[in-house]
Amino acid sequence: MELVKNIFFNTDKLIQGETVKISYTGNLFQANADKIFIHFGFGQNWNGLSEIEMTKTDLGFQTEITLSDTDETFNFCFRDDYGNWDNNDGVNYIFNIEPANTTTLEEELGLVTVKQRKLRKTYLWSKKVRIALYKIITFIPKIISGNYKRKVKED
Repeated sequence: MELVKNIFFNTDKLIQGETVKISYTGNLFQANADKIFIHFGFGQNWNGLSEIEMTKTDLGFQTEITLSDTDETFNFCFRDDYGNWDNNDGVNYIFNIEPANTTTLEEELGLVTVKQRKLRKTYLWSKKVRIALYKIITFIPKIISGNYKRKVKED
């Protein structure tokens, strides 16, 4: 997915029918707007046109939107309560939506549909960083005390 400055999703891929959390820290947020609305639709014709007031947080304005089951693009722009717009210099923000990937598994009781999802790369990196920090934090006191050698059991 193409990255856009000041717009963040809680997922690496936008998938049809899934709910996505959007965070916005663009021009309107930086101008200290009290309220920001996301104006959005799907496909070339902006099907299902809607507008939702976003929730203001310390990290920007946020909201959750359920993506279309059939359309291939997610189109949106932002406006504040004074009528100022952030529409990506007139071309709006447009992201591709990938079709839902379903696989069927045969079990004793019948067929079950399971949605496949890959772990987010950011999640994996955050796990690796946490493990590395844990190892460093537990090793530093041993270095300071001089007790960093592996203890070997003697029978």
